[in-house]
Amino acid sequence: MAARIPPEERQTNLVVALMATEIGLTKQQILDSVSGYRQRAETGVRMDALEKMFERDKDELRALGVPIETIGDSSDPNDLREARYRIPKAEYDLPEDISFSPAELAVLQLAGSVWSAESASADAQAGVRKIRALGIDGDEPIIGFAPRITPRENSFAPLQSAIEDCRVVAFDYLKPGEAMPRRRTFEPLALLDFEARWHVYGIDQDADDERTFLLSRIVGDVTVTRTSFAPGLRDGAGERALAGLNAVAARNSALVEITPGTEAALRLGRRARAEKQGFSVPFVDLHIFADELASYGPEVRVVEPAVLRDAVIERLAAIVAAHGAGE
Repeated sequence: MAARIPPEERQTNLVVALMATEIGLTKQQILDSVSGYRQRAETGVRMDALEKMFERDKDELRALGVPIETIGDSSDPNDLREARYRIPKAEYDLPEDISFSPAELAVLQLAGSVWSAESASADAQAGVRKIRALGIDGDEPIIGFAPRITPRENSFAPLQSAIEDCRVVAFDYLKPGEAMPRRRTFEPLALLDFEARWHVYGIDQDADDERTFLLSRIVGDVTVTRTSFAPGLRDGAGERALAGLNAVAARNSALVEITPGTEAALRLGRRARAEKQGFSVPFVDLHIFADELASYGPEVRVVEPAVLRDAVIERLAAIVAAHGAGE
């Protein structure tokens, strides 16, 4: 039996393959050529399951900022049966106006050698060779693009595996303000990166309702059970999860003053709206947002709501107390 390729390695292979072609690859070429899909096909996984796996990988990579382009039939752009997919290198390369000193280049070359060794694995190189064997020209080098991947918690891999296999999971989850975590039995339907934090969306069997959990609040290991759920539940799950988080963020917003030219201005400015006094910033989770604001120190001052301001002050006071205790 062919070795099972981890989801993150399969997605890396997909990125490498889509960057190696100018005219794009059809879905069938991807499933036949890219390591991770190919092994699944060889073990007898049904084609419709492989296609859904590719669609989920494509949606997740796009959510991470990878510009996967869909090229349809020029005579009928809405007909995607023979659509091709590619990643335009011009949109994924580093900006041309960025320059580095010799010392900075030395550090980048060292870091790049580690990344290159990982992203140009034997399977990835074999995939590119197979693509070229199809008569499709590739662009080189395919290494050197700027990866934009959010760090993942340990629970990410087992949850993604459970989503692909339609398996129920169990894990301990610690909510803010509670002393002990609670055991959750959960049907995971989608993973999504929202406000630079990973969430898992699905059905909480105990509540018999849809829920979204932060991976950072999962305590300990995720147990993947032998109990399965209907594959159809995954259809559109990512869109439903994103819509739900956007709705929560739309209901919650903080008015903050931000020091110009700081890290806080750079990071918060991406999702902030200018107001007469400061900026309005939407947020999903008050406790997580308070952690973020406290990390900026004096670069940010919370005007309202008061409960958020108090939470930030509490965290800053705890930092001062912790450092004072060591004196």
